[in-house]
Amino acid sequence: MTAATKQRVSYFYQPDVGHFYFGPSHPMKPHRIKMAHHLILSYGLYRQMECYRSHPASPDEMSAFHSEDYINFLAKVTPDNLRGYGNQMQRFNVGEFTDCPVFDGLYEFTQLYAGASLDGAVKLNRGDCDVAVNWSGGLHHAKKSEASGFCYVNDIVLAILELLKVHARVLYIDIDVHHGDGVEEAFYCTDRVMTFSLHKYGDFFPGTGHIKDTGAREGTGFSVNAPLTSGMTDDAYARIFQPVMAKIMEVFRPGAIVLQCGADSLTGDRLGCFNLSLKGHAECVRYTKSFNVPTLVLGGGGYTIRNVARCWAYETSVLLDADLPDEIPYNDYFEYYAPDFRLHLTPEQRENMNTEASLESVRVDLLTQLSALGGAPSVQMAEVPPDFEVIKEDAEAEKERRGTKETREGEGMNDGGAGDDRRSSRSRTKDGRGEKREHESELAG
Repeated sequence: MTAATKQRVSYFYQPDVGHFYFGPSHPMKPHRIKMAHHLILSYGLYRQMECYRSHPASPDEMSAFHSEDYINFLAKVTPDNLRGYGNQMQRFNVGEFTDCPVFDGLYEFTQLYAGASLDGAVKLNRGDCDVAVNWSGGLHHAKKSEASGFCYVNDIVLAILELLKVHARVLYIDIDVHHGDGVEEAFYCTDRVMTFSLHKYGDFFPGTGHIKDTGAREGTGFSVNAPLTSGMTDDAYARIFQPVMAKIMEVFRPGAIVLQCGADSLTGDRLGCFNLSLKGHAECVRYTKSFNVPTLVLGGGGYTIRNVARCWAYETSVLLDADLPDEIPYNDYFEYYAPDFRLHLTPEQRENMNTEASLESVRVDLLTQLSALGGAPSVQMAEVPPDFEVIKEDAEAEKERRGTKETREGEGMNDGGAGDDRRSSRSRTKDGRGEKREHESELAG
């Protein structure tokens, strides 16, 4: 690619995002995000992209997908008051007996990683960059009203909803070792979002992602699942990823792509069971980038944190078409990379349990599924809705206008008047009482 056509990359980072702590025995370590950031700095990659400090997502922004009572719960619960939230913790799958603990700053953490993904989506929608990167995002297990698999707020769904304001079709790709169940579930009944997940399947969290789970109603055929087993190598992974991805681009023709780069599919991961090198993992990034479609690149899983940092720094270089030396430059976390202080990983000497026949069966089944779609669905696009920054400005103007009106009329906020219903029109019943229940598929409408 020549300098004239070099893709513009925007990088989103919040300095505080790496300071949160899930607990002493918990495998999720936000510190890995800071380690990756310091590698990006020490390799000098920041000079080749526009770097932004992202905004923290607001409750309204997060409620574009999540239920308001769930977001309100996350905003209020703390380690000091959780005894008063026993029923809600059970309802929302949060707390001591789940994999989603209540820790100091939980809500702020969700705001930071979700805000960065939204900022990236808005930047892409405005045409201000070709690739947007948020390594703190990619938390793909969270549901509309439920935490799951270390994920509380699904920043991916929020970003896709933002992208759908401009793009008729969005492709979601998930190369985490775990199935991207939260994203698939959110868009299972729509043909405007195609989800493509390659993952370990069978006696493995979250237990979803069978090859026959292809979508429902208008979304039938638009959920693409590649169920794999332990020991996946670089070559085996590419033999599934590249032909299926090529067929998706031919048939679906997305206007934007969201790529979740969970690093737990790397060799030696604390929770994963694949055997990919950095180069094999990053080849998916390189291949996706080659289609020159606006792309939001996110993090995800990854529990051997020195390897997560290596992976995301290297994949940043791939997005920038930059070559990195294998010697890791000195940085604040240099000792983590002992004893070799090298960037690249050597796959383990272990058997790939995926046979040639099983891989060929998956590849053929997925290509057959995609061929049956017959072409990209057409969407009648209306006037583009404003992005959240414009909405925020309008809300502030409305608040100021209402404040003037209240002073004039003597009617205040929260006094039970008709103007106090803060729900969107989508969430109100005709008489204003109660709340209309929405199926996840309506979110993409």
